[in-house]
This record gives sequence, C-alpha cells and structure tokens, in this order.
Amino acid sequence: MNATSVDEEFNPSVHVYEPHKVGLPALRPYFKALWQRREFAAEMSRTNIRAANTNTFFGQVWLVLNPLLLAAVYYLLVDIIAGGSSKTDGAERFAHMCGGLFAFYYFSGAMTAGAASVVGGGKLLMNQSFPRMLLPLSAVRTAFFRFLPTLVVYFAIHLLMRQSLHWEMLLAPVFLVYLTIFAAGMGMIFAALQVYFRDTTSFLPYFVRIWLYLSPVLWFAEDAPDKFKGFIQYNPLYALLGGWTDLLVRGDIPAWQMWVGGAFWALLAFVVGSLFFMSREREFVVRL
Repeated sequence: MNATSVDEEFNPSVHVYEPHKVGLPALRPYFKALWQRREFAAEMSRTNIRAANTNTFFGQVWLVLNPLLLAAVYYLLVDIIAGGSSKTDGAERFAHMCGGLFAFYYFSGAMTAGAASVVGGGKLLMNQSFPRMLLPLSAVRTAFFRFLPTLVVYFAIHLLMRQSLHWEMLLAPVFLVYLTIFAAGMGMIFAALQVYFRDTTSFLPYFVRIWLYLSPVLWFAEDAPDKFKGFIQYNPLYALLGGWTDLLVRGDIPAWQMWVGGAFWALLAFVVGSLFFMSREREFVVRL
C-alpha cells in the first residue's frame, strides 16, 4: 500500500473554532443540544446527591435540621428577646420562619452550587464537549431534590403550630417555580463571574446572608419598616418569598404586584443569566 492510499484512508476530523457573532452561539442548535443532553445533567445531579450523602438517613436529617435550628434561633432573637411586639402570634411566626428559611436555603443552595459548578467541573469541561449550561442547571436540580424533604417537615410543623390548612396553599408551587427559575438565572450569572473572579467564592456567603435579612423570611412582608417600603419591593426575594409564605403559611392570596413581580424577576434573571453565560462559555476552558 503506497503513501497516497494511506493518506486517502486516514482523514482526521478538523475542528475550526471561530468566535460567535456578538458572543452568542446559534440559539436553536444550542438549546436542542441542551435538551438532548438532559440525561447527562440528571446523572451529574444524581452523582452529586450520592456524594453528599443526601440519600442517607443522616444526610436527610441534616438537610432539615440545619434550617430548622436556624429558625429556632431566629425565633428566639426576633420574637422573645425583641419582646414579642409583632402583631402575629408566636406559632404563626415560627411557621413563617420555617417555611421562609426552607425556601431561602433552597434558593441559596441552588445559586451557590450553580456558581461553583463551572470552576468545580474544570476537568469535565476539558475532556467533554457539551453545552456548559448543563452544569448550573444540574446544580439547581440537585438543590431541588435536597429541598423536597424539608417540605414534609414544614407541613408537620404547620400542623404542630395549629395553623389552618387552606386551599390557597395549592397555589404556593407557582412561587416555588418562580424561585427555581430565578435561582437558575442567578447561578448562571455567578458561575460565569467566578471563572473570571475567583474571589466570588469568598464574597458570595456574605452576600447571601445580607440578602436573607433583607427578605421577608424573619419578618412578614407587611411588617417592613415604613422607611424601607419605598425600595424593598426592588428586592426580587420580596415578591418571591413573600408570595410563597403568604400562600403556604397564611393561605392569603398575594396582591397582583407579588405575582407580576415574581414572574418578572424570575424571567429577567433567567434571560440575562443564560445570555451572559452562553456569551462567555467558549472562554471557560482557556481561563480554567
């Protein structure tokens, strides 16, 4: 066999990498590939859950015990030490704190895990070709399944605190969907930022803690001080968590501003986050 025939048989694939127009890939093929690789993201999520011992008894207990103990501590500080000046009774306040903290820790867990997903998956990015958005979305899926056991505990607390059951509680998952979409968008934003600024890892916990205090978790939405009511509505979690706890704890239908505000912030975060993430993902491997 001569050299010419060998060259004809050996035809290696040649990959030419060119910059995308305005930094974005072709969206239709990208999301098609994203959908086709959904099982890949689900398997990554299941692997992370097994690695974190979430499917073990003590792993499940800690998922619930951590926010539950925090709710007890905050209840002690807010309701007892502050003199119980709130218009709401202690049982309702404790149920509110539990419901709000469980949802907030779901959001913060999804966002922080999504933020660390790209840097933490450096070796995978260097050896596999797939839409990088699968990494933060897989982190959100993991956080969601870690959140589910807390719902069972919350309803037990709801009944122990002698809170009524209302049909309006069935609408609470709408705000949970809003919160999930918002967490995915924020996770993608911080995931891309962390590639460029590694100090984001140190900054994010403080940012999350401040966000907790500014959100209607330790206080009811209507209890916000008058001097803060002018701009508190610009906190996305004010609508997302306020609507969630109003429906879940009290069975009150939130004002239409809560519904519109929750949908607006969720869609805004997801659109901005996904576009920002996709526009930068071609640089991830180089910068890792």
